[in-house]
Amino acid sequence: MAIVAKKIQDIKTKAIAELKEDFTAAPDFIFTDYRGLTVAQITNLRKNLRAKEAKFKVVKNNYARIAFEQLSAPGEVASYLSGPTAVAIAPKDANEVAKILLDFAKDTPALNVKGGLVGASVYDAKQVEAFSKLPGRLELISMLMSVMNGPARNLAAALNDVNARLVRTIKAVGDKKAEGGAA
Repeated sequence: MAIVAKKIQDIKTKAIAELKEDFTAAPDFIFTDYRGLTVAQITNLRKNLRAKEAKFKVVKNNYARIAFEQLSAPGEVASYLSGPTAVAIAPKDANEVAKILLDFAKDTPALNVKGGLVGASVYDAKQVEAFSKLPGRLELISMLMSVMNGPARNLAAALNDVNARLVRTIKAVGDKKAEGGAA
């Protein structure tokens, strides 16, 4: 009996180590209840998340709880690890991943977003929804670049306007002389 128990313990240890490895690869996690989803729906959701370099992993709650504890995650995370749980692991844009999950949940009510761990902050389902409505990292960079590019664009337009006015003035003087010479 002791040999069987040792093998099971090794399997559990390996499973926790694998989860811990997946969890250390990303700073942000969104917890979902996937009960009622078909294999095809989960496959489709995983495909959508893969486009944002995220994973959707079904976890054993006890293993995930132990892995999060070993990673010094806030204790409130344990409250989301009950019932059938799948974790969306977001290495980059967590709000983009949240958008994908919430859009999918609108089309497929069987998916239920429980909450999330974004950085060191634990969010409930409503906070995850609000977080998903914020602009993503690339959108923020685009907005910043637009703001930074504005003054340079205005300066270029102003400098170009001086040349254009000079050309228009010279043309007007030339046209006036041509009219005066023709008359």
